[in-house]
Amino acid sequence: MIQIPRSHLVFLVLLLSAAIIAEAANNKKDTVTCFNHGSPCFLQYAACPQECPSRTSPTNGKICSINCDSPLCSAECKTQIPNCNGKGAACQDPRFIGGDGRVFYFHGERNGHFTLVSDPNLQINARFIGLRPAGRPRDYTWIQALGVLFDSHSFSVEAIKSATWNDEEEHLKFSYDGMELEVAEDFPYEWVSAGSLIRIHRASKASATITIPEFAEISVNVIPVTKEDDRIHNYGIPSDDCFAHLEAQFRFFGLNPKVEGVLGKTYRPDFVNPAKPGVAMPVVGGEDKYRTASLLSPDCKYCVFSPLKTLVEEDSPSTAYGTLDCTSGGNGIVCRK
Repeated sequence: MIQIPRSHLVFLVLLLSAAIIAEAANNKKDTVTCFNHGSPCFLQYAACPQECPSRTSPTNGKICSINCDSPLCSAECKTQIPNCNGKGAACQDPRFIGGDGRVFYFHGERNGHFTLVSDPNLQINARFIGLRPAGRPRDYTWIQALGVLFDSHSFSVEAIKSATWNDEEEHLKFSYDGMELEVAEDFPYEWVSAGSLIRIHRASKASATITIPEFAEISVNVIPVTKEDDRIHNYGIPSDDCFAHLEAQFRFFGLNPKVEGVLGKTYRPDFVNPAKPGVAMPVVGGEDKYRTASLLSPDCKYCVFSPLKTLVEEDSPSTAYGTLDCTSGGNGIVCRK
């Protein structure tokens, strides 16, 4: 019988243990949850696939996310920047893709604020920047910032103004409940508010994914107006401002059937798109309906944001019983207050 020295056995055991630990670490996968009240996947968990095992650390540029619209309630890999050709997108000279999957344009006006989504518990406003070259009938506009109101909280994300574009510079600024958030230097990283009411995942100095559980997920990416774009469209971009702006894509969790807003109304079950099919650039109006005083103002002519009213209705005797079970998740109404 071959005798193996004790020291060699110890070494082999340590080597095997290290291999087992490394394999376990490699196979570790996150789980993701659906917060869409209207989805059959609501509050179901799904394990991330091996191709993108983490919801925060990208693998080949993709992170794990759950598809609440899939009957399989499965996790999937997605890019960390908005898909400007996907539902809920708001990109370019604002080009939107509505909840009905159709493209439309809303120009607004430079230095104006307009409500994109207004729901009893959620409101999303946008600040438009732009310019109007001599002889042009309208402003060229882009979305520079988003302001979000939910429950009694406020959040904003802004593209930082830059004279010239530099990939190495920070391009996003965030605030939560009136306080500007400090930005970490290392990527990827995730910031989570007290009570996990909102989380921000950063993949780069120009992109972020903001998740407000039970309300929405917002992907943003900052880009400049390039010299080539300026040449093609004759924007007249000045030398001291590259008009850094947001590309954005929204996913909503359980919007009210009477939701309002430039984008929000396209998610109504009774929405009829006024844009004519086949038109190359279908422009919709509504500036007078959805103009608001500031980035975080809840007021516009058609706005319906009223969290206190919703809370009173939810806490009324007719709805207070038989709907809540905070110990097992329930519908989350009181648990998140």
